[in-house]
Amino acid sequence: MTPIVTAVALSASHTFTKPVTPSIRLLAGLGVEGDAHLGVTVKHRSRVRADPTQPNLRQVHLIHGELHDELQASGFNVAEGTMGENITTRGIDLLGLPRGARLRIGADAIVEITGLRNPCSQLDKYQKGLTAAVLGRRPDGSLMRRAGVMGIVVAGGTVCAGDTIRVELPPPPYLPLERV
Repeated sequence: MTPIVTAVALSASHTFTKPVTPSIRLLAGLGVEGDAHLGVTVKHRSRVRADPTQPNLRQVHLIHGELHDELQASGFNVAEGTMGENITTRGIDLLGLPRGARLRIGADAIVEITGLRNPCSQLDKYQKGLTAAVLGRRPDGSLMRRAGVMGIVVAGGTVCAGDTIRVELPPPPYLPLERV
């Protein structure tokens, strides 16, 4: 399957879920136009409290739609935008990408993957048990975060459902994704 965007979402306020919209506009170096997390410096409230001057490595949140399928099969009521993502994808192993991988989305947009989303307690406020459902353990016992990836906008452009995604890997050695 060719990797595609299945939905896009944004919220002007710091809400947990983001309403799905026909398109979003990515702005280079800033994020999603009109979204509460837009900016050069960090906008996530917990990160702002810790250090408001740190760079915003979480401009765009992407989740693979296959995670929604898995969670729905386990009884959770999730869909595009309900876990706070800006872009929902299909046909791409977002969690398996190395740090620095670039996603060319649609005609113009480029998002560089910076790391993993760290699931927070808001997931359980939305639905009890959701945080545990997006966490796991690897065979070596290390924590596995499955709630999507975060990225920065390298090149702006409009992104819509149905847009194709092309992956560009950074030069080796590949660095694994870590929590950002």
